[in-house]
Amino acid sequence: MARPAALTREQLVPRAVDARLARALSAWRDGLESERRASEHTVAAYLRDVIAFLDFMADHTGGVLSVSDLDGLRPGDFRAWLASRAQDYARASTARALSAVRMFFRYLEREGLGHNAAIGAVRGPRLPRSVPKALSGRETEELMQAVVVPAQPETPGWQGARDLAVLLLLYGCGLRISEALQMNRADVPDGDALTVTGKGGKTRMLPVLPVVREAIDDYIARCPHNLPADGPLFVGVRGGRLGARAVQQRMQDLRAVLGLPREATPHALRHSFATHLLASGGDLRAIQELLGHASLSTTQRYTDVDSARLLDVYARAHPRARKG
Repeated sequence: MARPAALTREQLVPRAVDARLARALSAWRDGLESERRASEHTVAAYLRDVIAFLDFMADHTGGVLSVSDLDGLRPGDFRAWLASRAQDYARASTARALSAVRMFFRYLEREGLGHNAAIGAVRGPRLPRSVPKALSGRETEELMQAVVVPAQPETPGWQGARDLAVLLLLYGCGLRISEALQMNRADVPDGDALTVTGKGGKTRMLPVLPVVREAIDDYIARCPHNLPADGPLFVGVRGGRLGARAVQQRMQDLRAVLGLPREATPHALRHSFATHLLASGGDLRAIQELLGHASLSTTQRYTDVDSARLLDVYARAHPRARKG
């Protein structure tokens, strides 16, 4: 199914709000872009969620919506909106929408435009705690050994070297795939540290293992394309910046060859980086910094992974665990 076309800035407006509320919404959007340095996709997602909420409330209250109308909303009104989403949206999507709406109400209060205490009493949908999927050490080693083999007999060897360098950045440095692929030639570390720009434009410094640096150097030496300092580090067949889909496809091919689970995706290598560090005694705060997580609670999911692994080992190895 094709992805829907992105809406323009002019199209991201609610159907029935008065001029004052429309100006407040526009100012909030501008603040997301400038002050919070949110990405274009994040701003568009938040804005769609809030606009859908305002459209619902305009229908719900039966008229053109104003800031004073928002002030008068009760918990039951918010719950009616949440209930309207239950059939068509996943719980995670509704939780994100409620978060966006709360952000907008906080903005109205901060700017002295409105106040609604009822939204604080509204609880979002209960979400299952997701546990990141990580590969075992053996699976990771087999993957890295297999990636240098050409995907097809006619595939140039430099592509295997490129893919190895990308995947080693994900597993050896804990990079997101977007962070690895947005690197330029000038970003290649000439020492033991790499500076990465992550979500929200935040930068972090990461140690670089010799094996990672050697893989990058090997790829650069083999690459048939010119790699100017201000151009992309990782390129495709035609010399343009390598896309995430090409890396995902390579991982899909490797999964089939090695018999790896469906969870063996490029992002799983980042999870494996964190999980293996924690299993080896890594400090949770240090892992948070390496991953670029804004909140420690996000990093703490990896303690669940490690606990699950220990319980699995116990269940398979402990004599008493095997008795019925």
